[in-house]
Amino acid sequence: MKTGVLLTAFAAVIAVAGGIWFTWERVAGEDEASAGRVFATPERRTMAATVLATGVVRLRVGGEVRVGAQLSGIVEKLNVEVGSKIRRGDVIAEIDSSGLRARLAQAEAQVAVEAQDLRRAEVELRRAQRLDEEKLVAESQVEDAAIALDAARARLEKARRDVAVVRTDLAYAVIRSPITGTVASVTTQEGETVQASFNTPTFATIIEDGALELIAMVDETDIGTVAVGNPVGFTVEAYPALEFAGTVARIAPKGTIISGVVNFEVMVRIDSPAEVLKPDMTANVSIRTAEREALVVPNAAVQRDGSERFVWVDDDGGLQRRAVTVGTRDANFTEIRQGIGPGDRVLVGPQPDAGAAGQAG
Repeated sequence: MKTGVLLTAFAAVIAVAGGIWFTWERVAGEDEASAGRVFATPERRTMAATVLATGVVRLRVGGEVRVGAQLSGIVEKLNVEVGSKIRRGDVIAEIDSSGLRARLAQAEAQVAVEAQDLRRAEVELRRAQRLDEEKLVAESQVEDAAIALDAARARLEKARRDVAVVRTDLAYAVIRSPITGTVASVTTQEGETVQASFNTPTFATIIEDGALELIAMVDETDIGTVAVGNPVGFTVEAYPALEFAGTVARIAPKGTIISGVVNFEVMVRIDSPAEVLKPDMTANVSIRTAEREALVVPNAAVQRDGSERFVWVDDDGGLQRRAVTVGTRDANFTEIRQGIGPGDRVLVGPQPDAGAAGQAG
C-alpha cells in the first residue's frame, strides 16, 4: 500500500512540474514574440490627392518647321544632315546665284544710265527756261522739257526698284534656319535642281528645342478635380527610372470617346529638361489635384480580411483588432479616416495570423 501511495505522489509531482514547464515555455514564447514586434504611432502628414492617367508626348503646334526655297536653281551647298543641331540664322543651304549676280550688275548699270538721262533732262529744262525768259523759244518747248524730266525721274526710280528686287532674290539664294532646334529630315542634296515655280520645295524639317508637350487622357469621373496649374509627374516606357515634371496648361472643353468611355485631353507643359524625350512616346501620368492634412500609418500596418481593412492595436501588452476606414495611399503611408486615433500604437510587424488575415492591398 505504501508503494502505491508513493507512486501516486510521484505522478502528481511529475504532472505539476510538467504544467509549470509548459506554462513557462508559453509565456517565454509570447515574451519573445512581443519583443520582436514593431509598433508605430499614427501621425499627421500632408497627403496629395492625385489623378492617374495615360498620355503621349507630342510636338506642340508650331514646334515643327519645314524650311524651303523661294528660288529655283541648283543646290550649291548643303550644310545640315539629320540630327544636326542648328541655331536661328545658321545657313542651311545655298543655291547657285551666278545668274542673279549677273542680273544685279545689269540692273545697277541701268540705274547709272537712267541717272545720266535724268541729269540731261534737268539741263535741257534749265536751258529751255532761260530761252523762254528771253522769248526765244515757244512755251510748249519748256513744257516738253519738264515732261521729259519727270519721265527720266520715273525711269530712274524703276531702275532702282529693279535692283532691290534682284537683291531680294539674291538673299533667297542663302537659306537660313528660322528657329533653333534639331534637323529631323533632309529632302534634298547638293547638285540637285529645285523648282520653286509652282510650289516651295522643302529642304529640311526642323524641330524646335522645347517644342514637346504631354497630352494626358483623363477620365470624365476625374476631370472635375483637375485644374490649370496643377503639378504633374510622369514617366515614359523608354526611361522608367526617370521622372519628369510638368504643369497642367490647358484642358480640352470637349471630350473624346475612347472605347465607349469619355475622356478629356489635358495638355501638360513639360518643365523638366526633355532632351531624351521624343514625339509619340507613351507616358504614365500622375496629376496632383490637392493637398490636405491626414492621419496616416505605415502601409504594412493595414491588413485586409475580405473587404474589411483592420489594424492591430497595442492593448496593455496584448493585441486588439480594430476595423478602420482607409483613404488615400501613397508609396509609404495609408490615410486612416476612422477607427483609430493619434494616441494608439499600431502593429507594423510581424503580423499575427498572416496567412489568414493577409496583407493589405
